[in-house]
Amino acid sequence: MLKATKVRLYPTTQQEIALAKSFGCARWYWNYALNACIQHYEETGKSLNKSVYKAYLPQLKVEHPWLKQDCYSSVLQCVAINLDKAYKNFFVRVASPSGEGRAKFPKFKSKNHKQSIQYPQNVKIVGNCLNIPKMGEVKTIFHRPIQGKIKTVTISKTPTDKYFASILCEVEGESNQSTGDKTLGIDLGLKEFAIVHDGEQVTKYSNPKHLRRHEKNLARKQKKFARKVKGSKSRQKHKKLVAKVHERVSNSRQDFLHKLSRKLVDESQVIIVENLNVKGMVRNRKLAKSISDVGWGTFVNFLDYKLKQQDGQLIEIGRFFPSSKTCSCCSHVVDELTLDVREWDCPSCNTHHDRDGNAALNIRKEGMRILQNNGGGNPVIAVPRKSKTNNKPQGGKASIVEAGSLHSTVLSQCR
Repeated sequence: MLKATKVRLYPTTQQEIALAKSFGCARWYWNYALNACIQHYEETGKSLNKSVYKAYLPQLKVEHPWLKQDCYSSVLQCVAINLDKAYKNFFVRVASPSGEGRAKFPKFKSKNHKQSIQYPQNVKIVGNCLNIPKMGEVKTIFHRPIQGKIKTVTISKTPTDKYFASILCEVEGESNQSTGDKTLGIDLGLKEFAIVHDGEQVTKYSNPKHLRRHEKNLARKQKKFARKVKGSKSRQKHKKLVAKVHERVSNSRQDFLHKLSRKLVDESQVIIVENLNVKGMVRNRKLAKSISDVGWGTFVNFLDYKLKQQDGQLIEIGRFFPSSKTCSCCSHVVDELTLDVREWDCPSCNTHHDRDGNAALNIRKEGMRILQNNGGGNPVIAVPRKSKTNNKPQGGKASIVEAGSLHSTVLSQCR
């Protein structure tokens, strides 16, 4: 079982310089290899094998000595592996009938965006420090003990100049048995973030609206940032101030989602939610900001991995199941139910319903029905959707070819 723990790093000034050099080397090699892949695809219509651009490294280190001096060799090897994985994920998307897949086409990296490097080996924990090759011991805040064998360590720098290390460890497959025994149906919304039904009562959790609370402050700082001259120190300063507001919003959202998901997982053994089409819902220009701010997808992901750790189950029902329009008493489905109608009476049995509570109960019933029909499985019912892709590389699956004479051409263009 793999488990990742994110910790905060506090490097010295010299270590920050060393990290900046490593970020730059990894970024340069990524852009170089990506350029080689694009050129090779344009010439042959086939993708470039990972072993080809990995074989460029010895010659590149001779022509550019800083690649060897400033960066740990395994970091560059990981860059090639990650680029190959990104390329394969994109071609899976192209080859799929619906045009949907795991990733878009890989992009060139910029020094103005998030920086990260990956160490696959030789990173050790020494007391309250992380021993990193070519940098030495970096002060680290371990908020929890690191257990298991360290597989990889990914070091990243945020736009607010904070450093973090994500430590991926291999631990024994021990899981904590959940103390709760409830089966919860959850209806996700905007006015109320989550409406939870346990079969007996309804509990509503209000939407904190994290971005709304910081909108005035964000708009004020963005206005000042937009007035600064490009390339000036003042612009860099105000760019960091804007990033701090976004970071504060993100941290508050993550804190809320973690706490609520932990509370619900501790109370239950099975949680049932709807498989929402968030990507399609944000196309509504009137609700896009609110839907993006609420974090439904992240919340479901948190529920999923926390339930797995405690031998629980997450059931996702189909997105076209009429949970709001179905009467939970007699199963009658009304023809229309607009969003402004929050309470309604069933025309068949005259039962008065609260829209959200009724939907949560219907989601719970449908999830239990699916669970019984599948013998306790964990189904995810998703309906494929058509989408348009404007990515350049088209064709079938990626095929592998050797490129011998391409090295000199690509090298001259990437200088």
